[in-house]
Amino acid sequence: MALLPCRECQREVSTEATTCPHCGAPRPSDQEWRGTGYEYRSERTFYGYPLVHVAFGKDARGRRRVAKGIIAIGQFAFGVITVAQFGVGLVFGFGQFIFGFTALAQFAGGLFLGVGQFASGYVAIGQIVLAKIGLAQMGLAEALWSPQRRDPAAVDFFRQLWEDLRSWLL
Repeated sequence: MALLPCRECQREVSTEATTCPHCGAPRPSDQEWRGTGYEYRSERTFYGYPLVHVAFGKDARGRRRVAKGIIAIGQFAFGVITVAQFGVGLVFGFGQFIFGFTALAQFAGGLFLGVGQFASGYVAIGQIVLAKIGLAQMGLAEALWSPQRRDPAAVDFFRQLWEDLRSWLL
């Protein structure tokens, strides 16, 4: 174990130190540090936002990298189309905790459509739903199709939706 000066405060630190005990700088013995993770921004932009922005990890200051683009991919992301653990997808979002017009996630908050374990939206499909029209194991909806409640309006809606999807896919 060698000692080198911290790149921030110049006090001696171990080469194995993950943070400086004096100033808190991450990876203090590295003369240059750009953070952890990965970040990519496409050169093509739309209204100042990259067409594709991928971001994971932390930047050189230790702050979380947040993907912000038309297509945003990352642990934290905001975009028109988003794939993230925590994200906002203006048109579509896919991930663990997602909010947007349409959301497909474990916790899906969709303005129009939410699909997930816990889902909300005008139309929601999931284990537990909160919706105008819902298909769920249990939930709260004006028209709900569940093991406990077979509202005819919900049954008709989801059967028609299934037929439309089948004819479109086949």
